[in-house]
Amino acid sequence: MDLPARIGKYELQEFLGGGMSHVYRAVDTLIGRTVAVKILTDAGCQDTEVKERFLAEARMAGSLTHDNVLGIYDFGEDDQQRPFMVMEFLRGEDLRHALRNGNTGDLRNKLKIAAQVARALGYVHTQKIIHRDLKPDNIHINTAGVVKLIDFGIAKTEGLQMTRAGYVLGTPFYMAPEQVLGENITEQVDVYAFGVLLFELLTGRKPVDAEAVERIFYSILNEPLKMEPLHEAGAPQSVCDLVARCTAKNPAARPQGFAPVSAELDRLIAEFDAPTMVLPTVPAPAAIVVEPPPPAASRPAWLVPGILVLIVALAAGIYFATRTGNRQAEPPPALAKTIAMKGGEMVLVEAGAFLAGEKKEPDSLPAFYIDKTEVSNAAYAQFCAETKHALPKGFAADKPDYPVVNVLILDARAFAEWAGKRLPKGRQWEKAARGTDGRLFPWGNQPEEARANVGSGKLLPVSALPNGASPCGALNMSGNVWELVDEVSPPGPQTFQRLTSQFKELKLAPPTREEPWYMVRGQSFDAGEKLEPGGLWDISTVPERLASINTGFRCVKDAK
Repeated sequence: MDLPARIGKYELQEFLGGGMSHVYRAVDTLIGRTVAVKILTDAGCQDTEVKERFLAEARMAGSLTHDNVLGIYDFGEDDQQRPFMVMEFLRGEDLRHALRNGNTGDLRNKLKIAAQVARALGYVHTQKIIHRDLKPDNIHINTAGVVKLIDFGIAKTEGLQMTRAGYVLGTPFYMAPEQVLGENITEQVDVYAFGVLLFELLTGRKPVDAEAVERIFYSILNEPLKMEPLHEAGAPQSVCDLVARCTAKNPAARPQGFAPVSAELDRLIAEFDAPTMVLPTVPAPAAIVVEPPPPAASRPAWLVPGILVLIVALAAGIYFATRTGNRQAEPPPALAKTIAMKGGEMVLVEAGAFLAGEKKEPDSLPAFYIDKTEVSNAAYAQFCAETKHALPKGFAADKPDYPVVNVLILDARAFAEWAGKRLPKGRQWEKAARGTDGRLFPWGNQPEEARANVGSGKLLPVSALPNGASPCGALNMSGNVWELVDEVSPPGPQTFQRLTSQFKELKLAPPTREEPWYMVRGQSFDAGEKLEPGGLWDISTVPERLASINTGFRCVKDAK
């Protein structure tokens, strides 16, 4: 179609490609967000099954909310009754092109890509959806390395049967034996396809070297997967074993779902990230020369064995003393309690177990650093000056030591990348705020209002109230501003209703449950009149497009 063109509130600006569906880069004219609009072509509309499948994909994918799954914002029909869906606009490249262009990185980075795919599929399965067409073309990697699972065009949900009799759906190379045979399809077909995908990710080649579909299917049904390419690519045996288990012919022999797959990948990545300790070199004992004894007449015969025993004992003593001394001389380095970085000082949150949530359930995290304070106006102004990023609305340049507010989560991510950090996940934020014992407030279990800026009606500097520091030394984790957390969190009924009313008052397009919502933690200066006992474990949530005068953020960084 001639561009620019309009479909409702969406202005189509650039044709991106497609087959039975055409995809365009577009702009949501109400909120200014760049999106992708996928429209079924006239030919697709004439095929009843294709049209039903398109609508089923829109409804199905529109119900999913996960960091590693493509977001669907809206769907409907244009003025010619052609169905369309509005999707998250992705920058970067699909995994097929990343493999072709050599952009998948080293073994550790490849495992991180695989881990994100596994998390996405694990979430999809909790929603009773089977993807059925996992392949590199349906995995997208953005410029920050975030993976998105896309294309649910042939996905299957419970109670949905849209397959013609005798018609097999899927891409041949990645199909499980039971999928080839047209048997009952379960989540285990995605586990098999994931194993093939992991093989290709690690080796750069498909496990079946054939082009004819009949030959591909024969290999899938009858021939074991060849492990040699994995060994040649330098994959550790544990990774080879995981590929072999995922691609077992019998579905029951594969890992049962993606929870064990994700756990294994996380363990392997943790091994890469673990510090390497170099053991001290132990010097060999000095050579001892034993001279032949003088003639027997010069000393008693019983004295010679005694001398030899003494020499051996002396050599052993020198050896063990040297070894012990070397070990004690080089203790493993300890992590610094604080580090200085762009954007401000960071404090260490020690590795290990902690109690999380309302029920204080045991959990564990590796060591990480978190900003001692909320990101200040001064730090954010420096970021904007160096990157040409726009300052937020109403920026208080005259209050450099106050927390920056009115920022979107996209702004916060950009700041974190500039500073060499990232935004925290919910568990990291909570451990930094509560310590290891599951306390209700950063300082303990008693609600001492003088230690937190809650209900005062005004902001305070980021370094205010040092008597309210958390166990790791972080300030204002309770009160002052809500803090953005990089974790998707769908809204509850009350939050959704409250924000819908606020959006109407501000004359903004009302929020939808389908758009991305992100977690915020820790109460704010205008949140009620007192500290809430659940302020550190309970969460609130906001749409991705919302910026507020009571919301800021802080960053984290892995401890190496």
